[in-house]
Amino acid sequence: MADVIVLGAGIAGISACYHAQQAGLEAECFEAASHPGGLVSNFEVQGFRFDNAVHLSFSKSDYVNSIFLNTPHHVHTPNPYCFDQGLWLKHPVQNNLYPLSTEDRVACIESFIKRPEGSVENYQQWLIQQYGEVIADRYPLRYTKKYWGLSAEQLSLSWIGDRMRRAELKEILQGALEQRQDNHYYASQMRYPKQGGYFEFIKPLAEAIQIRCNKEAVSVDLINKIVSFSDGTTESYKSLINTLPLPKLIEMLTFCPEEIKDAARNLLWTRVDLVSVGLNQPQVPPYLWFYIYDQEQYAARAYSPSIKAPANAPDGCSSLQFEIYSLSGTPAPDPQALIHNVRQSLLQMEIADEKSILFCHHKQLPFGNVIFNHGMENLRDQILQYLNTVPIYSAGRFGRWDYFWSDQSFLSGRNAIENLLNDRKNSRY
Repeated sequence: MADVIVLGAGIAGISACYHAQQAGLEAECFEAASHPGGLVSNFEVQGFRFDNAVHLSFSKSDYVNSIFLNTPHHVHTPNPYCFDQGLWLKHPVQNNLYPLSTEDRVACIESFIKRPEGSVENYQQWLIQQYGEVIADRYPLRYTKKYWGLSAEQLSLSWIGDRMRRAELKEILQGALEQRQDNHYYASQMRYPKQGGYFEFIKPLAEAIQIRCNKEAVSVDLINKIVSFSDGTTESYKSLINTLPLPKLIEMLTFCPEEIKDAARNLLWTRVDLVSVGLNQPQVPPYLWFYIYDQEQYAARAYSPSIKAPANAPDGCSSLQFEIYSLSGTPAPDPQALIHNVRQSLLQMEIADEKSILFCHHKQLPFGNVIFNHGMENLRDQILQYLNTVPIYSAGRFGRWDYFWSDQSFLSGRNAIENLLNDRKNSRY
């Protein structure tokens, strides 16, 4: 019998297994894929390295940085841009309206001054209250549908935090009257490994623990404390840490109350289709990443792996990766249609011509972001409270079902072990 079994070897699972080991526990991590890392792993195409979406570290946690920053890394100053109707506007758009026509700038400012006051009940109302109807309609409301797969009216407010810049009249006026270079991003610097992709930040920890790959968990017997795997093997455990998506975990439980199953079935998330592009030109536009507002372009955002680290592309080449989001439960997009659309986007944005495109590679991530639709928190908390009684300790973006950045996922792995140790100390389980 294993003392601690961890399901999933993403950043949260690796953290949980590592911290269990640091606490003197015998722990094993089981991963369905052929390699560890989950969303922070990477892949290669024709000598180009791509992460699974953008991935940059901007953690303010001294503890996380004491681990991550032992890895040789580049430091980037955030300078994101936005593409809309043939224009490149610095992010956030409301603070950088200068490229618009005078008529459009006046309409945006006038609407901002007249924005409504009072309480708000959904994300759409929040956006209009922050920016006014004209800016909200032209930019974040359109982007919301592309990124979240739902309208802003269907989203709650609990996830916003520092992710959205609050609007101030002074900033809007300054950015409308002249081209500005102010950094209004929520982080002053972004860090990325010089070699090997984002996974390098946690690779030493992964190498220090026992990870068993190609081990897909298919059922969990809570009574006898046994995990069964798709290869026909089983493992007994004393304590179980889960980092798999809650809907998948609940499906695996051999016994689970029907109301918990219903709660899990009603959780929503986005898939992410990645179209990774290799270019035989040395430079792409000087934006590490950018947001795409045009509705005819399927991608919500794109970034350059070769700007993150030159080692991500062969000499004389560069790379981009486009992210297309779709809602769980809807038909999956056609990969060839996505590739065609990205090719058209490259031409429309004047990033590359057909001769410069070496390849467009498609990959789908079945889980990208959890959706904060109305009532989600109640469903999630109901599930987590049940798991707490079993007990199964939860960690990570999908195990906790929260909008975690990578450092938060890492810390949640540590927190899961702390909770386990606390329960053992108090003889709770």
